[in-house]
Amino acid sequence: MPVKWGILGTGKIAKRFMQAAFYVPDAQVVAVGSRELRTAEQFGAQYGIPKRYGSYDAVLSDPEVEIVYVATPHTLHAENTLAALQAGKHVLCEKPFTVNAAQAEAVIQAARAAGKFVMEGMWTRCFPVVREIVRRIEAGELGEIRYLQADFGFQPEFNPASRLFAPELGGGALLDVGVYPVALAFMVLGEPQEILSQATLGATGVDELCSILFRYASGAQAVLSASLQVEMPKQANLCGAQARIHLPAPWWKPSEAYLVRRDGTTEHLLYPYEGDGLQFEIRHVHDCLRQGRTESPWMPLDETLAIMRTLDALRAQWGVRYPGE
Repeated sequence: MPVKWGILGTGKIAKRFMQAAFYVPDAQVVAVGSRELRTAEQFGAQYGIPKRYGSYDAVLSDPEVEIVYVATPHTLHAENTLAALQAGKHVLCEKPFTVNAAQAEAVIQAARAAGKFVMEGMWTRCFPVVREIVRRIEAGELGEIRYLQADFGFQPEFNPASRLFAPELGGGALLDVGVYPVALAFMVLGEPQEILSQATLGATGVDELCSILFRYASGAQAVLSASLQVEMPKQANLCGAQARIHLPAPWWKPSEAYLVRRDGTTEHLLYPYEGDGLQFEIRHVHDCLRQGRTESPWMPLDETLAIMRTLDALRAQWGVRYPGE
């Protein structure tokens, strides 16, 4: 039986979702909603979506829609997810889950009360090579992990009204791309005991360049960075007492990794795929729904909340606040 999706939003990430759904035969996108009917009509015509609505609420009211993909700007994630839950829908919400931890906590409470599946769209965790890395770590092949490094920086054209730079849209490097290295550190090392950081704020008052150091009770460290000002190497390294793993660029959607042991031997973990890989997240969501799960074991809601609290703590260190906070 197909899983019937509705999409909220028609931007870049929504288009990537539709392209990825092509690789998931049992994913059936039956409805799309935008704040303008014209935009929904264009998007629906481009991707063959039969129902096209000029509001998000109309998608949520459609009885055929089982699960909603929230592909709206950051600042609408909480509102849209709460509305979807109230309408009785399951939800895959694009990262960042919300703008802050208070919103995340409200959404998670509502999800658990409704008994519906909700997941933050941290697609990196669903790639086959990442699942293999997790398996190797759990099997003890790396030994105790002592150091993690990851970066994600690019150089978009400055536009103070865009979602990347506008405070009212939850702009800044941290929420857009910094959440990736932060989530990687959580996946490998868990929640940090101590957080140190520095950020360079831009003309609109959001973080455009940040460096982050997590310290753990074990003494392990994670060194993370994100940027909207410069291109970064976009690589990640996980270093354990017995071996290390190198993820080449772009590490957050990997098709390969290198496991380098202390004796110098190297194993190439190669998992090629078609498209850009978002299909692995869609398949994982389908698996969770068919297993009757209300949370993903790969991206649990409690971990999403802990990550949002960490992002809040980082912004507090920099003095970055969004309107309404």
